Amino acid sequence: MLVFLNGQYVPVGEARISALDRGFIFGDGVYEVWRVVRGRLFEAARHQARLERGLRELRITPSADCSLERITAIGERLLSEASLDDEATLYVEITRGAAARTHYFPIVGTPATMLVMAGDFTPSASRFSGTKVITQADIRWLRCDVKTVQLLPNVLARQAATEAGASEAIFVRDRVITEGTHTTVFAVIDGVLRTHPANQLVLPGVTRDVVIELARELGTTVREQAIAVDDLPRATELFLTGTTTDVTPVTSVDGRVIGKGSPGPTARVLLERLLERMGIPVMATTRG
Repeated sequence: MLVFLNGQYVPVGEARISALDRGFIFGDGVYEVWRVVRGRLFEAARHQARLERGLRELRITPSADCSLERITAIGERLLSEASLDDEATLYVEITRGAAARTHYFPIVGTPATMLVMAGDFTPSASRFSGTKVITQADIRWLRCDVKTVQLLPNVLARQAATEAGASEAIFVRDRVITEGTHTTVFAVIDGVLRTHPANQLVLPGVTRDVVIELARELGTTVREQAIAVDDLPRATELFLTGTTTDVTPVTSVDGRVIGKGSPGPTARVLLERLLERMGIPVMATTRG
């Protein structure tokens, strides 16, 4: 398996990053993950825009390899070398580069570090059957809208979910659901599809935006309004969205059943429409 690191294609076992890289020392970097379907980057421009915004917010100057055209070309080679011709992911990480350890930025001209990896991907069957989640206190910093590599709170929350027999943890701040560790949270309450507003407390999810578009095309009322924990008993549906999550219904939160305890109609139809947009056939046997 090859990876692309700082302008070169190298076997993954030979890839080397400096011990002084600021991504390693400080978590000083951003990343992006594209869903790949039959060699095509899904919603490529939206993912690229989020990556570029993150670089601007962190004031990291990228190399010429960071353009969408170049990332697409790099991805095509990595996917081909790994024979990933069905579903896959493409991971891009860019840090401020390697320099003496100081809390202030290194000198102008310090080259950024860029890593690109392709990986095999198998979607979870929980997209059709539903999943269990738990809640965790949202102790993250207040710039969750930037997709940085600083993910320790997410890692700890996701591990807590694993230990509880759940597949995801959703963050709660001031009794309000913000998002999952790597997902956006939607709920159907009083017939309205709701999700947290896209502000500094949540990541502006690409799949989130696509699902909102699809819902409105279907005539569903969508409101970017935060979901309070106290709203959950009134929710007839709860579901997660994400690049590798698609649309995944939630059947229980902290052991409390949501709706009828099974995937609801809104999640089912939005998943089907999303898969259609990706060009992935929905087999009748998976629809339940």
